[in-house]
Amino acid sequence: MSNTDTSVDKSFRHLRITQPSPWIARWLPLFKPHAQVLDLAAGGGRHGRLCLEHGHSVTFVDRTLEPLSDLQDTPHAEVIQADLEDGSPWPLGERRFDAVIVVNYLHRDLNTEILAALNPGGVLLYETFALGNEDYSRPRNPDHLLKAGELLRMAQGKLNVVAYEQGLVTNADIQGVKQRLCAVNDLGQSEREDGEPPVHPI
Repeated sequence: MSNTDTSVDKSFRHLRITQPSPWIARWLPLFKPHAQVLDLAAGGGRHGRLCLEHGHSVTFVDRTLEPLSDLQDTPHAEVIQADLEDGSPWPLGERRFDAVIVVNYLHRDLNTEILAALNPGGVLLYETFALGNEDYSRPRNPDHLLKAGELLRMAQGKLNVVAYEQGLVTNADIQGVKQRLCAVNDLGQSEREDGEPPVHPI
């Protein structure tokens, strides 16, 4: 469950959302066929479910399993219960994935693990709230809001940034100020003489 805001109302609102984010749906074509996908802080699993529909295998991680209980016996779905913020070790160990999805969730202490969880060529799709959102909706706590350009800096020098947005989003699950990142772990896979990273369709 996204816990960028700890209020009961925010948690329930998150679980009522069933439609995938347009940002996530837009970039699914970058995933390789039959990808291994990590849906981190999955909530009800709307993005991982979309990936299952596209033939991928998905590991769902959240501190609450009830919204994911129907997936327990679903082929190509793995559900892991873990509190990502209680100081416990990273629940996935050294496992690597072809794609990592994070939506409406921010815990900066996990940034290193999130990046390390990507296979070579793996895709990171990250979308969450940023400063300025406090004028529109929860979360309002600045600890739970990205600073300007923060997702871009997270990827800089580590991932090949395909697309990045920051601003007021009105066509998303919850209206507010967000940052959105699509980046690929392929900086070292250039076939160009000048060493520039691979180009991906947008």
